[in-house]
Amino acid sequence: MVHAKPDEYDTFNNELFLKGFELVNIRDIDHLTLTVTDIARSLRFYHEVFDLPIVTFDGDRQAVLVGKQKINFQTTDQPHQPIAAKPTPGSADLCLIAKDNIDDIQHHLKSYFVDVIAGPVERTGAHGKLTSLYVRDPDNNLIEISNYH
Repeated sequence: MVHAKPDEYDTFNNELFLKGFELVNIRDIDHLTLTVTDIARSLRFYHEVFDLPIVTFDGDRQAVLVGKQKINFQTTDQPHQPIAAKPTPGSADLCLIAKDNIDDIQHHLKSYFVDVIAGPVERTGAHGKLTSLYVRDPDNNLIEISNYH
């Protein structure tokens, strides 16, 4: 990590950067990996409750697609190298953006016996104001389901 004094920072287009250092052009997320206790159960939950398509890759690995990104799954006893320092089921907190209105989403979740633990509440996402519901997946990961105003 590069440490710099406050006078070595500057702003450009509302972004903080170090003077004299070249920026890395990262602009998107391709995938994230959730550590779960049962991959089949997680696939079923994300596919059935959130209507996310299941894809198979690298032979027999499976994931769900979320827009242009995907969620991969691994278990602690069969991790895919390299791994996070402490891959732990139930430690994730992520937000999924839905196109449906929040009342329809709440009704849909109820029909699948998924408890809404908070919401609807107003939040701020990466691109503006959100209305959100919070649920937990089978491993107790916190899943925020939102739509933009």
